Amino acid sequence: MFYIKRNTQGEIITLSNEPTPECRESLSSDSPEVLAFLANQPGSAANFLASDLAFVRVVEDILGVLLEKGIISFTDLPIAAQEKVIERQSLRAKNEVGLLSDDDTI
Repeated sequence: MFYIKRNTQGEIITLSNEPTPECRESLSSDSPEVLAFLANQPGSAANFLASDLAFVRVVEDILGVLLEKGIISFTDLPIAAQEKVIERQSLRAKNEVGLLSDDDTI
């Protein structure tokens, strides 16, 4: 979860890990707006971070399909991975974010 500040055109101009007086609006870390903002920042670290965040979303969706089809069992995952999956599912549910679809943009 990130907290953002927008300019008068509605574009993200500041991104924060914590809420601040200027950054009160929250967006999920895999939000297309957040990914676009990070991708446009100077330096390769921001580009890698944006790519990693998008790829994590893909991996989550693949894991969901494998679990749903019974190809793997949730208990096959290490405990740490199970905890991360549960945390992400909770965040997705709170933010009403589902599987990637044709109209999702990254």
